[in-house]
Amino acid sequence: MNKGYAVYCDADPSFYDAPHRTAQRTGTRNSRYAAASAPVPAGWQRNESGDWLALRPVETGLPDQGWKIHVSACLDNAESVLERVWRHCVEGGTAFKFVPSRYLLHQRNAKYADRAGSGKFITVYPADEAEFERLVGELSALLAGEPGPHILSDLRIGDGPVHVRYGGFTRRNCYDADGELRPAVTGPDGVLVPDLRGPVFRVPDWVSPPAFLSPHLDARSAVTVAELPYTIESALHFSNGGGVYLARDGRTGEQVVLKEARPHAGLAADGADAVARLHRERRALELLSGLGCTPEVRDHFTVGEHHFLVLEYLDGKPLNTFFARRHPLIEADPGERRLAEYTDWALGVHARVERAVADVHARGVVFNDLHLFNIMIREDDSVALLDFEAAHHVDEPGRQTVANPGFVAPADRRGVAVDRYALACLRLALFLPLTSLLALDRRKAAHLADVVAEQFPVDRAFLDAAVDEITAGADGTPAAHRAAGPVAPVRPDDWPRSRDSMAEAVRASATPSRTDRLYPGDIAQFATAGGGLAFGHGAAGVLYALAESGAGRHEDGEQWLLERTKQPPSGMPLGFHDGLAGVAWTLDRLGHRDRALDLAELLLDQPFGDLAPDLHSGTAGVGLALDSLAATTGESALRSAALECADLTAAATRAGEHETRRPRAGLLHGATGRALLFLRLYERTRDGALLDLARDALRQDLARCVRGAGGALQVDEGWRTMPYLGAGSVGIGMVLDDYLAHREDEEFERARGEIVAAAQAMFYAQPGLYRGVAGMVLHLGRTTATAPGTGPEAVRRQLDALSWHAMSYRDRLAFPGEQMMRLSMDLSTGTAGCLLAVASVRGDAPASLPFLPPPGTPGGPPARPRQGS
Repeated sequence: MNKGYAVYCDADPSFYDAPHRTAQRTGTRNSRYAAASAPVPAGWQRNESGDWLALRPVETGLPDQGWKIHVSACLDNAESVLERVWRHCVEGGTAFKFVPSRYLLHQRNAKYADRAGSGKFITVYPADEAEFERLVGELSALLAGEPGPHILSDLRIGDGPVHVRYGGFTRRNCYDADGELRPAVTGPDGVLVPDLRGPVFRVPDWVSPPAFLSPHLDARSAVTVAELPYTIESALHFSNGGGVYLARDGRTGEQVVLKEARPHAGLAADGADAVARLHRERRALELLSGLGCTPEVRDHFTVGEHHFLVLEYLDGKPLNTFFARRHPLIEADPGERRLAEYTDWALGVHARVERAVADVHARGVVFNDLHLFNIMIREDDSVALLDFEAAHHVDEPGRQTVANPGFVAPADRRGVAVDRYALACLRLALFLPLTSLLALDRRKAAHLADVVAEQFPVDRAFLDAAVDEITAGADGTPAAHRAAGPVAPVRPDDWPRSRDSMAEAVRASATPSRTDRLYPGDIAQFATAGGGLAFGHGAAGVLYALAESGAGRHEDGEQWLLERTKQPPSGMPLGFHDGLAGVAWTLDRLGHRDRALDLAELLLDQPFGDLAPDLHSGTAGVGLALDSLAATTGESALRSAALECADLTAAATRAGEHETRRPRAGLLHGATGRALLFLRLYERTRDGALLDLARDALRQDLARCVRGAGGALQVDEGWRTMPYLGAGSVGIGMVLDDYLAHREDEEFERARGEIVAAAQAMFYAQPGLYRGVAGMVLHLGRTTATAPGTGPEAVRRQLDALSWHAMSYRDRLAFPGEQMMRLSMDLSTGTAGCLLAVASVRGDAPASLPFLPPPGTPGGPPARPRQGS
């Protein structure tokens, strides 16, 4: 689970949205600081963007980069700190910016906030090093004694809230060694290099810290754990509140767990910091000592300002890891015996967890954060409960303050009722781990129970009890009994009703008054300039899916995109899925050639040499877009640029044969996207060298694959295997199909058959096109492989599996996005991608992804009978 998604859930109950939009609400909790509404001083200019409000003197210029000052603050002293820094900067004519609301400051310091940016409340921009030294001294004196979290990316000045680092003042971008767009600073040779912003203080090699920082650098180096009796062996987990480490007690040789807590950081919903929660956990575990189902407290101590809790190490695996190891629905045909064995095991686990929770309650403690990651299964199948930082006494009135999205209780639950709700969710999640959908609509519990009952030999009463608990209202009456009816209005395979329903949901979600995005989608919309316009997560991909699926054009949406591309956002990437290339290609496909050529001209003005060689954001995707535009427009400059991209991509492919590190694999980010470019160019030129390059690229990605359950071939990422269309083996299989249409290859023929097996599991955690069931539907409907499991029945089964994730938006069929905490309408993760996938097997004219046309069409593999019919 990517916990970074949680902060994007507050602004809208249905969709992910930027945190600053939550802060714009009225009400005490989200109120803005007085300074955010203060009049702009004479001679100053004001600019508010995202989480920051900036002020600077109109006549004062600033360098592009240098030493800057960050001030941290706690929720209780932030208003006072801001007032003093505001006054000091305005009186001195110093540019600065600040987080304008209590809500946004809370989110920046929350438990799962970005560790690199956490704590930053005010940024001050000195004009030069002399002013930098002066301001550091003045602000340190002005704020002496004020508490604030340590900013991990910075050097702390003394023990106060003032911190410093060297970095960019203005937003400039460059591509890093992996082809990712990053904030940049200028190196000594005048070339832009990444401005590294990790959770560790570092200074560029060519920069020498001013002498006055030496005592603070020495103080930072003086704090170590070398004198402790514990030797840290590995890091198990990091959050903004601190780390969790596997260690060994040098006195006894016992293996233990060290939990670290940073003061004023890692805030929970109630404002409790990591230190308060660590002591809360210690008190709870001391009350539970001797139970056998909770770890024993061994020690606690402080190093510098960091607090540590030493716990007994429990040998076992978190319950969530058992799905990949023994869940039968990850197989194509598990059989009745396999299903029965798993059912017995799951029911046994639930019974043992239920007893453990009852034992905890008997000691007067509410766990308050029960979920799959906090349940440990030992080798003997006994269970233990972990992570009691949210625990409290049964008589305390407070509500849940830290929770997993799949187990978070409704706001009206208190005390032991929170744990009862989590145990009810566990009844469903052990069989179908989709309970995060309950945050969108608790009526989904009944649907999930129906699916579980259909797939597993489970006593229906066991499931019904879970549904009653989950859907119960404040009066104890099950909500499902009061508001009956299906969660989703139509099944995905009910074509064309499902097509029309999904298209209407997409159109209904549009926000034409906004300039950053039209259709709500993944949080990636807010990660780069123009993300809400782009093909992968923005308007271009949605408009393509609507037209390609036969659902009809969305002319208002096209006009929105045309308006926003008159002057594309500054810093917008160049790539196909994340930038200008994909938007230009889409607009041309929709008949807006003039605007497409305008954007293509912008592309031609940019250097391609620093791009990654991939399909998502690099030269493979840009080359395919430019080659396609050249074919439709006859523009020779576009053809030349496409060939330049091909040359750069070919060089990366040749270099990949000697790559020692673990590169990314798959269609979007791996060598398979390069192979797709070489194949399409080969079909135009018949240059056999291009086909050789496609072969070499595909072999590089196949070398990253391993065989899993049932011989299914999947991409090995080192800690998990991936079958998916975007970054897994299914995307490789799609391009293998197209390669084998031109040249026989026994290795590739065998591999694509084994990849088909990866698309036949009965359960995938998400519905999306690139990381879920929809991609399996599209692949099984398109593949020319003749391996078992490629017929109409396999497609129908995956369409059924897609229905397990189906939700409703304004009584229309919609699907959740990544992490399934909110709906998404984009192509990569949401409803538009599901629409495209279903249209690929049910549409009158099979829909397809760009550059991967259906069998029997120009550029596609030879035709064969439709899989979905």
